[in-house]
Amino acid sequence: MILEGMTLSGGFSLTPPSAAVPTAIDYLLVAGGGAGGSVGSAEGGGGGAGGLLTASAVSVSGVSSLTITIGAGGTGVASSNGSNGANSSIAGSGFSTVTAVGGGGAGFGTMMMATSTNGSNGGSGGGGGYNEYSSSYGGKGIYPGSSYISAARQGYDGTANSGGGSSAGAGGGAGAAGEYPGGGIGIQSSISGTAIYYAGGGGSGYGETVAGQGGGGTGGGSATAGTNGLGGGGGGVNGGAAGSTGKNGGSGVAIIRYADSYAAASGTTGSPTITTTGGYRIYTWTSSGSITF
Repeated sequence: MILEGMTLSGGFSLTPPSAAVPTAIDYLLVAGGGAGGSVGSAEGGGGGAGGLLTASAVSVSGVSSLTITIGAGGTGVASSNGSNGANSSIAGSGFSTVTAVGGGGAGFGTMMMATSTNGSNGGSGGGGGYNEYSSSYGGKGIYPGSSYISAARQGYDGTANSGGGSSAGAGGGAGAAGEYPGGGIGIQSSISGTAIYYAGGGGSGYGETVAGQGGGGTGGGSATAGTNGLGGGGGGVNGGAAGSTGKNGGSGVAIIRYADSYAAASGTTGSPTITTTGGYRIYTWTSSGSITF
């Protein structure tokens, strides 16, 4: 009688079969990045990165399936703040839901004293827009319990948790506050099998040409959108074209992995990318879906 997993070749060896259901997973979850600020009559701020959460060896014993929600990036709005990114989450019966908060939209630039140009709060704060007559502030990073979720930073004096004062501020990143005028750096993770930066802040419209790693904003007249699947903040735009809209934030991502000694999932939705490398089965979603163990 030959048992499952047994091979015979002039003797014998036993290769254990894959277990049916994993008992624990690792995950990385990133929300959508906030949009960059538009132009009223001056430079817009950079959008804040989407909140980033990651954990290892999270129990899924008794959990049959998980639902994955991927947050979209915020949208640039003419003569207004960029909108916040949407939340991302992992949820399931018997599983403690985790939610990453969308990045804060950036303030827009204006010379008008009466118009607020503050950035919005979010997973990371959006940078404040330019205001010649009064200070503008960046939004704060609001996700509780995480030292990685930073806010935008003061334009000239470096004060933490605020955006640009007399010049447009950059968006906060998952790993650092927004600088003047570059976006805060993201967090590097190798959970996918490749070292990648996620959730970088968008660059200010003041003239910055390099955003936070993982973000998508480049300031000045060549602002760009946050990178989809990385949760980067969108770049602000400069004062050369009144009424121009800030650039969109990048959409989020969810990555789940577990040891490849366990069997492949019996089903997935949302078309995740599936790889097996480094001793792990790795599932990466850039759109909402699910996994059934």
